[in-house]
Amino acid sequence: MGRIFEKRKHKMFARYDRMAKAFTRIGKEIAIAVKQGGPHPENNPRLRTAIQNAKGVNMPKDKVENAIKKASAKDSSNYEEVVYEGYGPHGVAIVVEAATDNPTRTVANIRMYFNRGGGTLGKTGSLDFLFDRKGVFKIALGQRDTESLELDLIDFGLEDLAVDGQEAYIYTQFNDFGAMSKTLEEKGIEVISAEKQRIPHTYTELNETQQEEVIKLIESLEQDDDVQHVFHALK
Repeated sequence: MGRIFEKRKHKMFARYDRMAKAFTRIGKEIAIAVKQGGPHPENNPRLRTAIQNAKGVNMPKDKVENAIKKASAKDSSNYEEVVYEGYGPHGVAIVVEAATDNPTRTVANIRMYFNRGGGTLGKTGSLDFLFDRKGVFKIALGQRDTESLELDLIDFGLEDLAVDGQEAYIYTQFNDFGAMSKTLEEKGIEVISAEKQRIPHTYTELNETQQEEVIKLIESLEQDDDVQHVFHALK
């Protein structure tokens, strides 16, 4: 089978790893949503969003149902949402969002990744001013006219609309996330994913070697089971 098979196998396992990580992340989103608002999606907007995101990464329906059932059990884990902030190599700002049942373990791991990657972990809130919090919805555009869509959504918090083929990205202020989610649902617009992201005001531009150092740290953070999202200012 030789070298070509080995390359294909490497790509296949990398894809499986990404899929497994996505399922773990969304499983925690479901668990947190159920703990906060109950197991019924019709009465729990956060759970509806988590289920939408599960569909967006092709998470099987039975895994979604099992995650809801597991989170509904009395002895299920209680995940705490924690934010860590620090600088990577060459002064690149990095914000890490985690969901953990053991914050002591998680902060020790995050600090280790920063230290090994040539960065420094800072205090919570120390880098908040460098990022804007936005709601970002990825939708199926279909045959919709983008100008009409913008006019339909501007009163519900639309700040920007970016088109990518048959899909579009809708950006809102953080506080308008819930209103936009409800509006898209009411208008029958298919939401592929919905996230609250941290978008940097400015980006740090580095050469290729420096970029690789930062990316290596970001990847090590993303591979941790407790980490949900990693946001950074690397251009």
